[in-house]
Amino acid sequence: SGRADQIRYVSCQTFTSPYYQNHISHHDTEADLQLNSHQPVHDDFQRVKNQHKTSMKSKYESLFEGIKLQENQTLLNRIYTQLYIIEGESEGVNEEHEVLQMEKRYRTLQDTPINCNDIFNPLPEPGFEEMRREKKDKIKTVLPKGIAGIGKTVSVQKFILDWAEGKVNQDVDFMFVLTFRELNLIKDHQYSLHRLLLDFHPELQDLDSKIYDKCKVVFIFDDSQKVSDVTEISSVGVLMSNLMKGDLLPSALIWITTRPAAANQIPSKYINRVTEIQGFSDPQKEEYFRKRISDEHQDSRIISHIRRARSLHIMCHIPVFCWISATVLQNILKQDLSAEIPQTLTEMYIYFLLTQTHMRNQKYEERDPEKPLESNREVIVKLAEVAFNQLMKGNVIFYEEDLRESGIDVTDASVYSGICTEIFREESVIYHRK
Repeated sequence: SGRADQIRYVSCQTFTSPYYQNHISHHDTEADLQLNSHQPVHDDFQRVKNQHKTSMKSKYESLFEGIKLQENQTLLNRIYTQLYIIEGESEGVNEEHEVLQMEKRYRTLQDTPINCNDIFNPLPEPGFEEMRREKKDKIKTVLPKGIAGIGKTVSVQKFILDWAEGKVNQDVDFMFVLTFRELNLIKDHQYSLHRLLLDFHPELQDLDSKIYDKCKVVFIFDDSQKVSDVTEISSVGVLMSNLMKGDLLPSALIWITTRPAAANQIPSKYINRVTEIQGFSDPQKEEYFRKRISDEHQDSRIISHIRRARSLHIMCHIPVFCWISATVLQNILKQDLSAEIPQTLTEMYIYFLLTQTHMRNQKYEERDPEKPLESNREVIVKLAEVAFNQLMKGNVIFYEEDLRESGIDVTDASVYSGICTEIFREESVIYHRK
């Protein structure tokens, strides 16, 4: 098949690359070259490559829904629903409130959405599909845009997992994910590219740094809601700039995820394709609920309700809102299948806060079932203050010092359990910040 030929071609190119030829003794016979010098280097390369794939598969095969606990871990392939991705971007997005024009946007869905696994492949022109397959051109730098919760990071996760499992993009040797929030923490530190990658991927320690020029690599810069200027004079900033401009590893493919408001921080001359992740189409919303909810009666009731509630139906284009809706409605219907369920966004968010607060009370054996929100009023108001302050600053991530500024005791884990979906996250393996 074409895919098999492609894999054989890549294997051949890897085996005879200049990197391996440089390690061949000029005094050996041609047969000795293959047996004594060639093969061990190739074996080392394949071993590191396989270790890297195994590591990436282990890291990305599962996701956490809600609180980051073992019982909330779900296999990505079991629940993943394809997202609607278009080339270019929709017009008239209000950056101050990113969902206000969502309904209008979805009335004009394109006929040719892009699968996330094809993000580096040009769209075939009508009548030239076969030519494009034969040419196998790749787009160097892509910029998928999307509002918070729309599925940018999960798309990255699926792209990597399918590669690590050997399903697609097998011409790629290595994939590296670097988040902007991690890079921003070390932007003033001195790093070579190989040293930086080693800190994130220890399995590369036996890989000669010269090999990067000889193999196919994808760099994924995720979550550029607060990206450093690529022209900034700092070691990590220079690395990012040189990768994006093609001065460093010109054959590398670059994927940069960003929210719409941050996209203009990256010079357009470095971007070859802009795409917009528009979340779920109507059929995809229902597909998500059917995968997410195992009880058929609950599933049918929830889908019917979402269809009837206009504001909820619009918001369910956002995958994270689908998860909130499923969490709330399942909890309500589990207690009473005929119960009255939320009709508006405000009701949905209040019920979600109630659901999360109940989880906190159950975990810490606090009993105040009549007034769960009133008993947690102080911490809820303080968390609301944190959220408001960060919104005004244009941030979507907060740190310990932000909690302290609002009078929250960062050592009291019970404050966050249930109310916050993830208590603390270590931002970087090389620069620990919570």
